[in-house]
Amino acid sequence: MANPNGTTSDLRTEFLGVYSVLKSELLNDPAFEWTDDSRQWVERMLDYNVPGGKLNRGLSVVDSYKLLKEGKDLTEDEVFLASALGWCVEWLQAYFLVLDDIMDNSHTRRGQPCWFRVPKVGMIAVNDGIMLRNHIPRILKKHFRQKPYYVDLLDLFNEVEFQTTSGQMIDLVTTIEGEKDLSKYSLPLHRRIVQYKTAYYSFYLPVACALLMAGENLENHVLVKDVLIDMGIYFQVQDDYLDCFGDPEKIGKIGTDIEDFKCSWLVVKALEHCNEEQKKILFEHYGKTDPADVAKIKALYNDIDLQGVFSEYESKSYDRLTRSIDAHPSKAVQAVLNSFLGKIYKRQK
Repeated sequence: MANPNGTTSDLRTEFLGVYSVLKSELLNDPAFEWTDDSRQWVERMLDYNVPGGKLNRGLSVVDSYKLLKEGKDLTEDEVFLASALGWCVEWLQAYFLVLDDIMDNSHTRRGQPCWFRVPKVGMIAVNDGIMLRNHIPRILKKHFRQKPYYVDLLDLFNEVEFQTTSGQMIDLVTTIEGEKDLSKYSLPLHRRIVQYKTAYYSFYLPVACALLMAGENLENHVLVKDVLIDMGIYFQVQDDYLDCFGDPEKIGKIGTDIEDFKCSWLVVKALEHCNEEQKKILFEHYGKTDPADVAKIKALYNDIDLQGVFSEYESKSYDRLTRSIDAHPSKAVQAVLNSFLGKIYKRQK
């Protein structure tokens, strides 16, 4: 095994090594009678959907655990367990994305066709998504069954999954309502969708996993949760911004928020900044799939200088987050939160 306290590329290689171990355990799960065909299907499905992203969520479990241990060298076992939890977060993400892409009728994900668009996959992807979800408790049972925090881990994953699913529900239902009346879209609504749909699983979950492994009680860390949720909201606003103004080559997907009538931060801000004339354009062209309609919305966004509005939002958020982090009593926890903020501030993808 590589040095568990090595450089970033070592860590990533090592992290991927843990994926191979977990995959092999799942493909030999004694609870199911495997055939060659079924094993091949699941292996291909896992390789296509689980390890392909930036792996930020998973790696940050390992990073956070290290920082909580305040410079003490980790044992190989600790690195393996922190990595296994990181992969549980990545599995959860894969499960959401596989089903999300079907719901949104998306075309690409991480620079390749969505799983359900792969020949011969189609709607089998629904079951594959459910299978990805079911792999999480299998991994937890195999490696954490004897740990004092086992029940807390199960509870955490169940809780965060419920919050994310509920966030997805408000997002989808809002889109139906919004199509009737765009003015229903507001900043508090956007915040609520994002908090539940993205922030809990992308920001709070990885740190909560590390805290549990470090023997902490999550009830004592409500402040940490609040800062991470706030960070998650900032992250999603960036995402909404990049969906429209980002480079598809860099972000690995073509944004469709305008076409999909999404309650995006940009449209909410546009509603705030538009005059009556511009509002008419917004109401008329938002949520249409025709490229000419999309172009009109983008031109309007430029006219009201949404890029400037975003820049201001970004620097204000950064200052606020920095102040919240500095106020935290624990230096180790501050380090965890700062490492998250450092990764996302002014990101391009």
